[in-house]
Amino acid sequence: MKILVLIPARGGSKRLHRKNIRCLGGKPLIEWSVNTAKLIPEVCDILVSTDDIEIQNIAQELGVHTPWLRPKNLSTDHSNSVDVALHALNWYESEHGTIDGLLMLQPTSPFRDVEKVKEGIKIFERQGVNSVLGVSHAHAHPGWLFKIKDSVLNSFLDKHELNTRSQDLDPVYAINGSFYLISPSALRREKSFFTKQTLPLIIDSSMESLDIDTEQDWQYAEYHLNKMLLTKR
Repeated sequence: MKILVLIPARGGSKRLHRKNIRCLGGKPLIEWSVNTAKLIPEVCDILVSTDDIEIQNIAQELGVHTPWLRPKNLSTDHSNSVDVALHALNWYESEHGTIDGLLMLQPTSPFRDVEKVKEGIKIFERQGVNSVLGVSHAHAHPGWLFKIKDSVLNSFLDKHELNTRSQDLDPVYAINGSFYLISPSALRREKSFFTKQTLPLIIDSSMESLDIDTEQDWQYAEYHLNKMLLTKR
């Protein structure tokens, strides 16, 4: 099993300036994902896709692939992660040969557990599926959500679910952004990480599924890290 780890790390960020190389616990944010990837036996290479020379230099210091700067059309606020993944995949396979899976680890999930990543790869390998996505229990059930039309609240789904007890509703899950594993053929065919054969990697830990996107998220990550350090003393 040959897995290529892709760490997408754009230089710009609207809500949290330079977050991908902002120091968390004394090391740049991307280093957390790089260090996790280095502990996975199935990983044949780690590739950081960036448009930023400073991020590229840091990635090189960490000893991972960063052979080019990402094209400008793949580096905007509206760039699609699938297009970024395909760009990296096509380059890698043209230079280094075919792989069995592309594992995208977003740097904004620094606390993912190595054993959980290994579990996701085992699901992918043993079940022979197209993709595995990291998911967590959703905070709100869609049956209890609303949309506003003409200033009036309307139930988002079937109205009968509004009167159903929470414990009687089917559990629902949300993609948490920490784990995306897909076969190259499925990514090229579907142009998506989600396919009809996608299996879940259920992540119960709120910290493992943390996706740092705002200053509040960052402060929460620092609080958790400090709490971990105090526990170890």
